[in-house]
Amino acid sequence: MPENKGRMTVSEAGRKGGKTTAKKYGREFYEEIGEKGGKIGGPKGGQTTKKKYGHEFYEEIGHKGGQKVKALIERGKESAG
Repeated sequence: MPENKGRMTVSEAGRKGGKTTAKKYGREFYEEIGEKGGKIGGPKGGQTTKKKYGHEFYEEIGHKGGQKVKALIERGKESAG
């Protein structure tokens, strides 16, 4: 059985670091950085873009992307054959 003395998983290291930070700075620190993250990040996952441009925008860019891929495949077939 291999010995893992002195080694820890990423999860264990994160937990240990989190506990150390909590001891050093307290709950207020986490509240402050959480508040900053909420203000900086804003809506996630394209929600702002969807609100601004609508569903059709995504359809249009998806179609353009598909056409580009199709053209690249054709060009690759021509140069290979």
